[in-house]
Amino acid sequence: MPAMETILLVEDKHELRLMLKTALANEGYAVEEAADGDAAVRQLRRRQYGLVLSDLKRPGQSGLQVLQAAREAAPSTPVIIMTAYGSIEEAVRAMKDGAFDFIQKPLDLAHLMLLLRRAMQQQRLLRENVLLKEEAAARYGFPRIIGEHDSMQRAAAALQRIAPTDTTALLLGESGTGKEIFARALHQLSPRAAESFVAINCAAIPESLVETELFGHEKGAFTGANARKLGKFELAHRGTIFLDEIGEIPLAVQAKILRVLEERAFERVGGVQTVQVDVRVVAATNRDLELAAQRKQFRDDLYFRLSAFPITIPPLRERGKDVLALAENFLQQFCREFKKPPLRLSPAVQQALAAYRWPGNVRELQNAIERAVILAEGEEIRAEDLQLRDLRKSPGPAADELGLPDDFDWNGPLPEVLDRANRLIERRLVRAALEECRWNKQQAAERLQIPYKKLLARVQEVGLEDEGG
Repeated sequence: MPAMETILLVEDKHELRLMLKTALANEGYAVEEAADGDAAVRQLRRRQYGLVLSDLKRPGQSGLQVLQAAREAAPSTPVIIMTAYGSIEEAVRAMKDGAFDFIQKPLDLAHLMLLLRRAMQQQRLLRENVLLKEEAAARYGFPRIIGEHDSMQRAAAALQRIAPTDTTALLLGESGTGKEIFARALHQLSPRAAESFVAINCAAIPESLVETELFGHEKGAFTGANARKLGKFELAHRGTIFLDEIGEIPLAVQAKILRVLEERAFERVGGVQTVQVDVRVVAATNRDLELAAQRKQFRDDLYFRLSAFPITIPPLRERGKDVLALAENFLQQFCREFKKPPLRLSPAVQQALAAYRWPGNVRELQNAIERAVILAEGEEIRAEDLQLRDLRKSPGPAADELGLPDDFDWNGPLPEVLDRANRLIERRLVRAALEECRWNKQQAAERLQIPYKKLLARVQEVGLEDEGG
């Protein structure tokens, strides 16, 4: 057994703990001890163990609480419960809560060692299964996470740890960093891979329709509801639902999502019948949900439930040479898609890609390479083919150092002048994003890193609603 696969032994009786430690050591296992449940929980929060062997009843936190702490620390860690003859019902409950198995006292050491070997074998098969599925992803086109930077390696390792479980995952990161790719990879590496993956962008749905989109409605629930409609949660039954931009969901609907997480049940809009669903929830946001919860803009109980296992996906500007690796991948992809001969990135293009800040992250890089492949003539991508535009620079007519036109009206009270300047700059930035994204408002919102609904309001406020076709 590898040295990293250490067993945590939780037993309050000193003599029994010493005997078990000796027996386990003789079998080649490394052992750390905890004399009570409180110490065990502290140790589980400090490091990951290959297996936990815990007494059911002891001073401090119970075996069930140790089990819960072990699953929170590393959901796939096997836990074996030791129990006295009179506690079988509690041991069965522990199995329902996720324990690998239980063994009665007085202990049969041969039986215990058999359980340990089975648990370790399950762990090895689980890891091999994840690796095999990664190979299948490369061979059959499942979502592939590209990145050698330490921050991406940490995020990918966290994804692998949580994928085999049913634990809710919260993906954090700026717009365009690839949160949906992570969500799809998590689904493909999970036991639910053969079932549905249902993705929904919560920011793209009008507030009045969010509840019916997620939970469905009954016939006659409201004007125009001419038939029963199944919501995204029902469509994802036995599979995975990906709630992108969950921070944009109205507070009233957040309560229903919390209920699904806790009870796996809900009612359709206009319905009284409870619908049971078995679904794994993966959520994503580019907002600071903790701050939103403090400001009462997001339910704190839902935030705590979602944030049990957060995974932060770093922005592209912090990923070093990953930019070039991703660019090469997109280059090959679009050459195949557009049936072009293989192209290469010129040295000038490589330098430009590495120097650019990528405010739109991976999605902006993908769009830039797609456009460059279309424009390319000859055997390589040139710098002018990229057409990169940094939105921090104000586009448009000649401007002074503040990015305002030469004929800007500086007269009037300070608040009026500032408001006039802000509207001009905002209009210019919004228009530049829309032009860059070919007037695709969803992509423009992601590029500007604002919610879709906020962009629609800005487009109307700055007078761009009639432009772009």
